[in-house]
Amino acid sequence: MCRHLAYLGPPLRLGRLLTEAPHSLIEQARRPRFQTSGTANPDGWGIAWYEAGAAAPRHHRSAAPIWADPVRDEVAATQAAGPVVAAVRLASPGSPVDVSGTAPFVADRYAWSLNGVVDGWHDGVGDELRRLVSRRRAAGIAGVTDAEALFALALDALDDGAPPLDAVASVVATLGARATGRLNVLLTDGVDVVATAWGNSLFARAANGSTLLASEPLDADPGWARVDDRTLLHATAAGLEHPVRL
Repeated sequence: MCRHLAYLGPPLRLGRLLTEAPHSLIEQARRPRFQTSGTANPDGWGIAWYEAGAAAPRHHRSAAPIWADPVRDEVAATQAAGPVVAAVRLASPGSPVDVSGTAPFVADRYAWSLNGVVDGWHDGVGDELRRLVSRRRAAGIAGVTDAEALFALALDALDDGAPPLDAVASVVATLGARATGRLNVLLTDGVDVVATAWGNSLFARAANGSTLLASEPLDADPGWARVDDRTLLHATAAGLEHPVRL
């Protein structure tokens, strides 16, 4: 059911998150410890990051497993100057394994990842939710996954002037009124990160001017703390703000 992470803080090489930490994203793809659905994440991976002075994120996505992507090491050598969002994928039942379903999704200055599933997505719920998306944002949907359509709903809220925290809260409310599922979200605007813990594991660590949010701790640092389920968070490089119960 996927693993993902977000980083805010001083510039760093992406490999520190992807491959070098004791329980880095590649390890979480191969041997997740807290994943309740599936035993690995072989159905693609992706990463979005910001370079100095850039208003929009760069990103790389692949349908190959992170351990088999031939350009992974090239990406890992890249330096990020702003927030990072990365994910490894286990495709939900009924969803194709292709790059269109791989997080993070990017649009304008935003990057988005979903670790979860919307129950009944391929049995009518998806059609109902996609009908709520504006024509402009619907035109940007390339695939058939729940993650991308929910991002489009968040973008509509952002386009209407909602701050990221409220945009994510509105997506959660819209979904909760129509379906059940698991909904761990990461959204960054290139400055801060908004996250939810809803049905899947999420851990946080803030230290030395940086903040990490991840489905599983990247190392044995005692500063990692599990985020309560049904929680909405606003994260900055200085730590976590505005925890809200969903």
